[in-house]
Amino acid sequence: MKKIDMLTPIGILIGISMVVFGVISSGGMSGFLAFIDVPSILIVLGGVFGTLCVSFPLKQLKNMGRVGKQAFQSKEINVEEIEGTFVHLSEKARREGLLSLEAELEQIDDSFVKKGILLAIDGVEPEMIRELLEAEIAAVEERHARGRSMFEKAGDYAPAWGMIGTLVGLVLMLKSLNTPSSLGPNMAIALLTTFYGVLLSNLFFQPIAAKLAGKTEHELFVKEVIIEGVIGLQAGQNSRFVQAKLKVFAPVEKRKLEEKREHVREA
Repeated sequence: MKKIDMLTPIGILIGISMVVFGVISSGGMSGFLAFIDVPSILIVLGGVFGTLCVSFPLKQLKNMGRVGKQAFQSKEINVEEIEGTFVHLSEKARREGLLSLEAELEQIDDSFVKKGILLAIDGVEPEMIRELLEAEIAAVEERHARGRSMFEKAGDYAPAWGMIGTLVGLVLMLKSLNTPSSLGPNMAIALLTTFYGVLLSNLFFQPIAAKLAGKTEHELFVKEVIIEGVIGLQAGQNSRFVQAKLKVFAPVEKRKLEEKREHVREA
């Protein structure tokens, strides 16, 4: 089940709040309004969008919003749940055989787990199961990397377009030195485009790319755990052995907590 990942919007809000606080505390509301310049915003956002259009096919660009949405969502998948699932399945498989696991598939939501269990039920060799599932992991990693690359590139392009806007503003300012009234707006374009470009890159595009990379890493790690569980099922391993093998993948803190609980029980 997916929930809202509150850290992403909170982090962006904190970053914006610090900038706003710094501006207002130094120059008041008039100082804050001085940082709002529509031409500068259009140069940076329009330039970034244009370069993304050149860099990526339309089909991929259409998915940019959906990909970015993943940074604001949190899917609850943890190793402990997987461990419990495979311990239960291994106990049932040893009692009733692998074919009995077909009845359990309806209660499993993860398609990757289902695919692995079906391969085990069909009697596919462990090496082949691992090869097939790892091929799917590689495909997932490649797909996620393509989606993430749009934000990585946008993070690279935004400061560059900020500099382009700065050059535009400087050229306009130098051409109108004899017109004092135009110096202010041109100077604003010259300075604010760099500000917008750096801000967008470091507070939005690059952090979202980093968040997506972390989510991909966790998802691939979970799938590796699932592969070990499926291999254990196919080999008919004892549920205690399956549990011990999958427990290795649990976070260190939780492993230590489990060890303490076991010591308490033994005492």
